[in-house]
Amino acid sequence: MDKLLTILNDDARLSNAQIAAMLGTTEDDVAAKIAKLEADGILRGYKAVVDWDRTDRDYVTAIIELRVTPKRDRGFEELAETIMRFDEVENVYLMSGGYDFSIVVRGRTFQEIAMFVARRLATLDSVVSTTTHFVLRRYKERDVQFLGEQKDERGAF
Repeated sequence: MDKLLTILNDDARLSNAQIAAMLGTTEDDVAAKIAKLEADGILRGYKAVVDWDRTDRDYVTAIIELRVTPKRDRGFEELAETIMRFDEVENVYLMSGGYDFSIVVRGRTFQEIAMFVARRLATLDSVVSTTTHFVLRRYKERDVQFLGEQKDERGAF
């Protein structure tokens, strides 16, 4: 199963026939294994890695550090579930170290993200503090590199 998961993680667009050839098995066997991985909740979805900078869509990504005071008998889970429901939130991680949650958020503008943090995240009962870091440029995401032909638009002196 590990080899199948690695293949799918590297390129989920491969056909069952291609995967079967790589694994030395049959298409039906691959289909059955994938169906089981989906049913068991191991395969949670299939996503493309999009270079949004090459599209007309405006977006900004921010990584938000959140310090919280977990509620007794509920821990971090309840707050994580609340945060996950916000449309702007892409990822939520419980962290060790100086803060409790790392949250990846996408919006159309810096101001939209700032307002999301101020009005929706910072106002949650358990939140003690937030620190927002705006992503200026992606170099690598999910094993896909983004370095290439993009020009530096700051201009020369």
